[in-house]
Amino acid sequence: MEKKNISELTNEQLLIEKGKLKKSKIISALTIGFLASIVVIGFVSSIISKNFAVIIPLVFPIYFIYKLIINSKKNNELEIILKERNLN
Repeated sequence: MEKKNISELTNEQLLIEKGKLKKSKIISALTIGFLASIVVIGFVSSIISKNFAVIIPLVFPIYFIYKLIINSKKNNELEIILKERNLN
């Protein structure tokens, strides 16, 4: 199914997308927090054990955090249109 341009959606459709956006933000925040805690615990354990090879696999959670942050910035267009139409 093709994704429509956000500016072409009706007010009802925008409100549905707003609900999805709210759920998405909560899930992203929880995921980022979980991944950040993995990174912090990994760094602390590598410093304590003086085994710095453990730091290399921590690149993966950092990459996923980066992708989640970039994805959340893409949702700004929907928020701008919601503010323009006073659907907050």
